[in-house]
Amino acid sequence: MGTWYEIAKFPNWFQKKCTGGTKAEYSLKNDGMVQVINRCRLENGEMTEAIGTARQIGPATSPKLKVRFAPQWLSFLPFVWGDYWVIDLDENYQLVAVSEPKKEYLWILARTPKIAPNDYKNMLARLSQKGFDIRKIEVTKQD
Repeated sequence: MGTWYEIAKFPNWFQKKCTGGTKAEYSLKNDGMVQVINRCRLENGEMTEAIGTARQIGPATSPKLKVRFAPQWLSFLPFVWGDYWVIDLDENYQLVAVSEPKKEYLWILARTPKIAPNDYKNMLARLSQKGFDIRKIEVTKQD
C-alpha cells in the first residue's frame, strides 16, 4: 500500500499522453479490495488520473492482482480485469517490478521518485534473467 513512483516501463497505449511524474497510490478499502489511483503529468503540465480497483488472486501471500479501471457496473465482465503481478520485490520493500503472464507490460516502481543507479542496474539484471527484453524499457521523467 502507499505511494509508488514509476521509474521505468515498457511503453504502452494507455500511458501515451503521460510525459512524466507518474505515480500510483494504493489503499486498502473496507471490502478488502484495493483502490488504485494512477497519476501522471500531461504535456500541458496538468495532472491526469485514473482510478481503479484491484483484488488479490489466490492466498493472502499471493503477489497476483487483478485490476479494473472500467466502471464498476462492468466488473462482472472478466475482460475488464487485467493481470497485475508483482514479479520482483527488493528485500527492503523499496523497489518492485510489476508485469503479467505474457510479459507485454512492465513497470518498475519505487517508494521514492529517484533510486540509486546500482539498484536500477540490479533490477534490470533480474528482469533480464526472467526473460524480459530490457531494451524495450523506457525511463520515466520525474518532476
